[in-house]
Amino acid sequence: MAEVIDGKSVAEDVVQKVKALTAELVGKGAERPGLAVVIVGEDPASQVYVASKSRTAKECGFHSLQHTLPADTSEQALLKIIGELNADQAVNGILVQLPLPGHIDSGKIIQAIAPEKDVDGFHFINVGKLGTGELETAFVPCTPAGSMLLIERVRGKDLSGLNAVVVGRSNIVGKPMANLLLAANCTVTIAHSRTRDLPALARTADILVAAVGRPEMVKGDWVKPGATVIDVGINRIAAPERGEGKTRLVGDVAYAEAAQAAGAITPVPGGVGPMTIAMLMANTVASAYLAAGMKRPSF
Repeated sequence: MAEVIDGKSVAEDVVQKVKALTAELVGKGAERPGLAVVIVGEDPASQVYVASKSRTAKECGFHSLQHTLPADTSEQALLKIIGELNADQAVNGILVQLPLPGHIDSGKIIQAIAPEKDVDGFHFINVGKLGTGELETAFVPCTPAGSMLLIERVRGKDLSGLNAVVVGRSNIVGKPMANLLLAANCTVTIAHSRTRDLPALARTADILVAAVGRPEMVKGDWVKPGATVIDVGINRIAAPERGEGKTRLVGDVAYAEAAQAAGAITPVPGGVGPMTIAMLMANTVASAYLAAGMKRPSF
């Protein structure tokens, strides 16, 4: 059976390091890191995410701000708030919770955030820095950044000579994940819904990352023996065995099957999920260090 990669444990390590870095920063006379979260509307899942992010920010010793805006907030009003946060020296990270209501152009909002405060890593400048290997000052999207830390726990930082297959080509996970793996000297293939003979391609992977949003799509016989499998998917499916109307969470990988072949694998839940918020905190404290003219900490 595969080693189970414990994302909760690694995320807690990251949060503890962020706490220590925050204390060190304040001890040197700098301002404590500031994280501003903006949420528009009352999407229940978004409310849960935002509450968790704000709670973790406070735990890390951050100055935590939250703007909760009604669903009918205009695009112009939201842009005004972002402009004010960009100018606020007490704010190092700005996070606008997605999805936004339909009348607001998400792309325009994301590009309005100052790149040095874009702790989600979605601004074109941060995307470009990651794509060109400028990792010292780039902010990397939190889910792939967290996935990379999990891979490093198993394989080390230098992945030279390893084949990596990323199933999924989204701007939020698939593409940045591929760029991180390239930076670590992997040979990388990005696969997607139009890829021919996807199972055969997946079987070439020493590192297999599934980020497609399709429940248990990656089967056990897709996994090369000994491979490291990172399952980014979080899908809720019916679970009649638990009772009428009950559901359960599964990833994009058929876990029980894949664990028979893999050398190491992330569970769902408890794998990549906890890393996302932890890396948001890591990006925020890194932004604070850069703003203070100090060397960016590594994780």
